[in-house]
Amino acid sequence: MTAVPADAAVTDRLLDGLAASVRERGYRDTTVADIVRHARTSKRTFYEQFDSKDRCLIELLRRNNDDLIAAILAAVDTQADWRIQIRQSVDAYVEHIGARPAITLSWIREAPALGAAAQPLHRQAMVKLTDMLVTLTANPGFRRAGISPVPASTALILLGGIRELTALLVEDGGDVHEIAGPAVAAATALLGPH
Repeated sequence: MTAVPADAAVTDRLLDGLAASVRERGYRDTTVADIVRHARTSKRTFYEQFDSKDRCLIELLRRNNDDLIAAILAAVDTQADWRIQIRQSVDAYVEHIGARPAITLSWIREAPALGAAAQPLHRQAMVKLTDMLVTLTANPGFRRAGISPVPASTALILLGGIRELTALLVEDGGDVHEIAGPAVAAATALLGPH
């Protein structure tokens, strides 16, 4: 077993502290004091790792987005029928956001309010998600159906719509599982044979 470097372990604790506070209070009402209380550390330690609460959020969201992509890729059987793959992708997405709706909402609503500091996060996440969809639609299950890989612009339109539906449901306190039906229908229409 490899030991985790001390700074990495501290960073992980602070990110977990931020996540706990976001679930409890929301990002806007979270303070550095809340983060360090949840992380069981000091403000000094916080500022040794991050120069601001916003930078801490950006790192939390970057990791969350990477975890989302990994979860979707792990859930998809690339040999399965393309319609099954769409369902597997959507189910993995819903499971991920259902486990962390407050973090998801922070990514969709709070991060853009951070302005230029969060712009690279948003762009990187959308590029990675778009690339994931292009790659998934180039796999054997899609090829057998005669489906070409989705253009990146179409993937971006699909992702943007699903993100907005996600935000609306989470903001309204709805059941995130309600995303599944419309997301599967939209993905089937946009990614399927034409």
